[in-house]
Amino acid sequence: MAAINAGADAVYIGAPLFGARTNATNSVKDIAEMVRYAHLFKAKVFVTVNTILYDNELEACRRLIWELYDIGVDAVIIQDMGILEMELPPIAIHASTQANNRDANHVKFLADAGIRRVVLARELNLDQIKDIHKATDAELEFFVTGALCVSFSGNCYMSVANGERSANRGSCAQNCRLPYRLIDGNGETLIESSHLLSIKDLNLSDELPNMIKAGISSFKIEGRLKDLVYVKNNTSYLRKKLDAFLEANPKEYQKASSGRTFYNFEPSLERSFNRGYTDYFVNQRKEKIGSWESPKSKGQYIGKLLEIKANGYRIENYELLNNGDGLYFVNEHGEGEGVQVNLIVNDLVVPNNLKPLPIGTEIYRNHDAEFNRMLENENSAVRKIGVKMCFSETETGFLLEVVDEDGHTCSTNIETAKESAKNTNGLIENIKKNLSKTGNTPFIADEIEINFSQHWFLPNSKINEIRRATLEQLAEIRIRDYQREEHQLLKTEHPYPVQSLDFTYNISNKLARAFYKRHGVTEMEKAFELQWDAGKSRVMVTKYCVKYELGKCPRYQRSTMGEKLAEPLTLKHGEIEYKLKFNCKPCEMEIWEKDAEFELEDIFD
Repeated sequence: MAAINAGADAVYIGAPLFGARTNATNSVKDIAEMVRYAHLFKAKVFVTVNTILYDNELEACRRLIWELYDIGVDAVIIQDMGILEMELPPIAIHASTQANNRDANHVKFLADAGIRRVVLARELNLDQIKDIHKATDAELEFFVTGALCVSFSGNCYMSVANGERSANRGSCAQNCRLPYRLIDGNGETLIESSHLLSIKDLNLSDELPNMIKAGISSFKIEGRLKDLVYVKNNTSYLRKKLDAFLEANPKEYQKASSGRTFYNFEPSLERSFNRGYTDYFVNQRKEKIGSWESPKSKGQYIGKLLEIKANGYRIENYELLNNGDGLYFVNEHGEGEGVQVNLIVNDLVVPNNLKPLPIGTEIYRNHDAEFNRMLENENSAVRKIGVKMCFSETETGFLLEVVDEDGHTCSTNIETAKESAKNTNGLIENIKKNLSKTGNTPFIADEIEINFSQHWFLPNSKINEIRRATLEQLAEIRIRDYQREEHQLLKTEHPYPVQSLDFTYNISNKLARAFYKRHGVTEMEKAFELQWDAGKSRVMVTKYCVKYELGKCPRYQRSTMGEKLAEPLTLKHGEIEYKLKFNCKPCEMEIWEKDAEFELEDIFD
């Protein structure tokens, strides 16, 4: 609801089962309440049903989708193509990014199979997005801020290989956020301990115009398991950015929902959870994107450490800090650490634990106590629907007519004896003032017209009564008249772009096999979870590259990389080991378990 209030046009939310975060669940009853609230603003609710399914779960999944349809949910987001084989209600289906939507042929196939919206892979660049948009009329959605999965979504098997917690089943153990030792092919340690697979968070807010023109119609804020401050701050920041674009292009584009949000704060992405930001690959590979020091929040840059004095720090721009703030810095061992601000005395920042730091250390704030308090106030972001009011007299009393910004209308009569006002001074202004007191309703009075033949006396209580009754009626009319897009899925037989599918297609049930078989696929491997070969499997494919982060990329950094690394490189955490394979032509890195065998590619050849 906070996301809706802050300006979201839609919210995606986990149901009791089959969502990609097993800890991010909501009851069907709570989702029904969310649907009602969202539809008041013509905003949508999408439910994540995006895990892979086993045969014994298919019927429970089908029943859940019917329940979600019955409470008014606008769409379900899926990964498992077996769902398309079910007898479903006429509910819109979206393809989750975990369906690995990264090429035009695949996306066109999904659209032709009845998928209404496709959430594209995060790794795509603008040119690839344009190509996909040209190939299909499907709505395209793209992540715009938030945490990044280092792997191609849906193709990470590290978690299940090291503890039987499947990311594709909603139970990712986040092995990518662990510290690793980096060892070269000669057995020498290159890096003793660092979070070598942890990457920065995504921020494409400055790319909104380019992405809209490339064909993206929906921008997705990653918000799973995040707190209220993060949700409000990210949503508000993107809403303001998008509104500025819409205002500059009123003839070409329009907002997807109703109302406008009033803010009592200035949103800033740096002031809530973040690991530092990257535009990832939307503008091709340019910058280093690792967040090796820590997988925790880095926050907002404050300034450099000037001096350690008595029991505190002297820090540049210390006046930005407040008691209770959390500070983040990288220590001399290259590790992220933090302390809390106990108090600030003059220019001295006194922490709860004075840690020795080199002068010049960059200090960040990763817990902004004052900002958090501001956003936790429910009035910090309030969404209102504009209305016009006309208050007039009738033969037996008075009539209030209201029309909202979307054209919904309602009126309320109040029968009462009419009495001429003894004091007419400011009477009309007082009636307008009382009619404008929309308070906790979702409405704001943009225009108020009073049509009286003479000055009538009317108690404030009567004005408040007719206003309250009319706006309550209008809210119910908006919810009742909401038009959900419905789409009845029809079974198709158009050919899938390839005829042989390996384990990365995550086929884990009989319905998924039937779906692909009907579309011309002749060979299908089982999902990784059903055939894992312990110690010998490929557990990840990623566009992220450890060599590039080290400045040793033979494709982009050949002139400056110096001596070539001895391969294979190995990542080690405790007893867990992974080998790294670098496929330089597609510019991808693979991660394999320690006993796997593969050939090394040498781009110099």
